[in-house]
Amino acid sequence: MEKSVFTREYATVIRLLKQVRKEAGITQVELAKKLHLTQSLLSKMERGECRLDIVQLRTICQALGLTLPEFVQRLERELAKRR
Repeated sequence: MEKSVFTREYATVIRLLKQVRKEAGITQVELAKKLHLTQSLLSKMERGECRLDIVQLRTICQALGLTLPEFVQRLERELAKRR
């Protein structure tokens, strides 16, 4: 298993995360404030410059009004489209 931010799967995770944020109508600045992060760090997360762990992903999902299982279901659908 490749541990990299450069995998197709991880690129899908960050693309979907950005999409979910935009669908929620929340800016990076607003989300960063909710998460007690800087906008700069959130931007790096969305660009894939720093790898998210499962706990961080869950916290971000919660801040966007989405459960981790809901996010994972969307992720699996996106990955299935690309097979």
